[in-house]
Amino acid sequence: MHTELLPDATAAAQRAAAFIAEQAREAVRERGRFLLALSGGETPRPMLAALARQPLPWERVQLFQVDERAAPRGGEARNLTHLERLLVAPAGLSPGCVHAMPVEAADLAAGAAAYAETLVAAAGAPPVLDLVHLGLGTDGHAASLFAGDAALEVDDAWVAATGLHRGHRRLTLTLPTLDRARCLLWLVCGADKAGVLARLLDGDDAMPAGRVPRARAWIVADEAAGRPHVSASRGPS
Repeated sequence: MHTELLPDATAAAQRAAAFIAEQAREAVRERGRFLLALSGGETPRPMLAALARQPLPWERVQLFQVDERAAPRGGEARNLTHLERLLVAPAGLSPGCVHAMPVEAADLAAGAAAYAETLVAAAGAPPVLDLVHLGLGTDGHAASLFAGDAALEVDDAWVAATGLHRGHRRLTLTLPTLDRARCLLWLVCGADKAGVLARLLDGDDAMPAGRVPRARAWIVADEAAGRPHVSASRGPS
């Protein structure tokens, strides 16, 4: 696991965006396309805006969601709303390149199965995404994999429906899908994340985030989250 510590959240967002852009250019050179999955939440919003300004071959980018709340389209609760406003529209991504999770489905399990088919069609079987961006919850969750939820234990599907968390059920990529990604990028900012980031760095698998594979993972954090647990740059572990 490689870790980079930046002075503040703005610098961390810009570095995360630059890292994604670097991975995108490499993927396009090597494989002709870039398969990117992005998480929701407030922390990555500055990263999305910075990423939209990166000079990339956006026509070669396929955008997926790591997780999504079962909420009306266009509402503030939807991760897709912020993706479209901050990244999709500014970068000029075509609708066919954006793969939204079908959380409007009455049957979320059927929605999970449908999104798994979307992943397989684009990324193969098993699906291999080029980069998956993850956030870190103060409770130790990653994606929408929460302690005690059945989705955390799914090992035979690429996408799962969750139970009710903070007012919403959700769709989420599963641990097996995260395990097959070529690269995982954590963006962690804020003093309230310091304790849980320390647990992640220590490999604490008692929390969901600690069960996410580490071998191909990068962490970009700000000083508020990383001090005193992270040196300025820590190599792979």
